[in-house]
Amino acid sequence: MKLNIIKQRGLWWSISGALAVLGVIAIVVSTVTIGAPVRPSLDFVGGTRLQWELDCTVEQNCDTPINEAAVRDILERQNLGNSSIQVVGENRTALSIRTSELDVEERSQLQEAIEAEVGVFDPKTTQIDTVGPTIGKQLLSSGLQSLILAAVGIVVYLSLRFQFDYAICAIVALFHDVAITVGLFSGMGLILGTEVDSLFIVALLTIIGFSVNDTVVIYDRVRETLKREENRDINNVVDEAVNQSLTRSINTSLTTILPLLAIFIFGGETLKLFALALIVGFTLGVYSSIFIASTLLALWRSRQSPNSNSKLEMEN
Repeated sequence: MKLNIIKQRGLWWSISGALAVLGVIAIVVSTVTIGAPVRPSLDFVGGTRLQWELDCTVEQNCDTPINEAAVRDILERQNLGNSSIQVVGENRTALSIRTSELDVEERSQLQEAIEAEVGVFDPKTTQIDTVGPTIGKQLLSSGLQSLILAAVGIVVYLSLRFQFDYAICAIVALFHDVAITVGLFSGMGLILGTEVDSLFIVALLTIIGFSVNDTVVIYDRVRETLKREENRDINNVVDEAVNQSLTRSINTSLTTILPLLAIFIFGGETLKLFALALIVGFTLGVYSSIFIASTLLALWRSRQSPNSNSKLEMEN
């Protein structure tokens, strides 16, 4: 089956545009509501995370789920009203609290107050993580710098290997992938309280590299064809290049996404969101390489003079 990529590019752009708009809306709402495009975890803002689970070996201790409102009242009485609270677990018997940095005495007082209200916690399940605000800011700053440096490096690389217009089209496709992925996690942060940690930055960097890899394969086919057939229509060249690399792109993506699905379904809690970000980003990367980067390049080149395609390629 041969895909008519150029003929139906209005459809591909409409789908991407709708997803990107939804993502940007989620990012804006998140920024206005919580002061960040996504809900940052302890890694970035610093503080203390406390995780407890009710001890179900104690009689009647797990008969009722933890009352989130009661926990909120306790936190407010201890001047911790801005803390993040999540009641989790199959029977809602586990509690996760992210608050400002607490010392040992303050943590003990908080635990005693909550236990008096909701029940006794199992000491074996207690988890305490503390990150200083300075370290959190450094992690966030380093992560953002890495993303910017990666984008600049990709522009330079594609400009040297191909031409500047190739690089611009590829960057638009990368922005598409990253914006929709971040938008999804923004929405999850607003609706589900999902927080992102330093692994999310790693996921975005991996998504950028994966997406560029597929795009470069298609661009190589376009450049090779234009060198052989100087006067051939750019739209036909791009259609042919995409169809020639389509099977390779799909197979490569599936062999990468299937293990990530296994990690998402069967992996630990710390890896689930990382795997989800990669699954979404890799899927978007394949889509943008085939339907966005290639069609944008065709539109760009088709608006040049009829002989500019061959001239530009020969100069490269």
